[in-house]
Amino acid sequence: MLDASEILNANILIVDDQEANVVLLEQVLRNAGYERITSTMNPREVCSLHREHRYDLILLDLQMPEMDGFMVMDGLKEIETGGYLPVLVITAQPGHKLRALQAGAKDFVSKPFDLVEVQTRIHNMLEVRMLYQKLENHNKVLEQTVQERTAELRESEARFKSFTELSSDWYWEQDIQGKFTQVSGPVFEMLGIETNDTPGTDSPAAGLWNAAERAQLDANIANRRPFLDFVYSRSRADGSMQYLQVSGEPMFDSGCRFIGYRGIGTDITDRMHRQSE
Repeated sequence: MLDASEILNANILIVDDQEANVVLLEQVLRNAGYERITSTMNPREVCSLHREHRYDLILLDLQMPEMDGFMVMDGLKEIETGGYLPVLVITAQPGHKLRALQAGAKDFVSKPFDLVEVQTRIHNMLEVRMLYQKLENHNKVLEQTVQERTAELRESEARFKSFTELSSDWYWEQDIQGKFTQVSGPVFEMLGIETNDTPGTDSPAAGLWNAAERAQLDANIANRRPFLDFVYSRSRADGSMQYLQVSGEPMFDSGCRFIGYRGIGTDITDRMHRQSE
């Protein structure tokens, strides 16, 4: 919503070649409480004045010598590239009203003036104009906020990726069926997973994992529980033991539906061998 003071503080230009009309309109506006009022009887000045001051409303007489109101609006269109002309035309010719609206004017008042009508049309046009300006400014702020948040998110994702790469041997994500959807690092080699070129066909080599440890890990995943630094092992083909440490958490979409797991893992075989010595 707008405060009355915002409308009364609008920047208004009066354009009429008749001094009596200019004086009358200025008096009407000042009596209504408007404070920022400029006037000119030279239509050739309008474009340069608007380019400098960007008026919220231009009260424009259509019938002026040398340069009429339609020519003035053509010049204003070159300034208002967005297509909005803040023009309320003044005319004594009924046939000019439709032509003025088609030329881009937003409203009109008729001569001779009905002072109540003039005040009402000016107030209504300014109210709509300023509400649209507020909406446009809000959208610009919102767009800037989105861009800033997007940049922050990308930076956060980059830091997270860097951290996971430094603190672990691999990063992984699985879908609801347990298929790997994203991996970073030598996941398949460390897990002893055989895979072909077709995504979603990964299968762990059977009979290698410590059954109890693997069952506990599978239970965590099946029950959608997070796990931290879980250690499990397998016997490699040469008879040596391999130890892996993994941490993972369930993932949920915006509707709180489970969509899979993600986590990090590290081969801690050397550390476990040192501890056992």
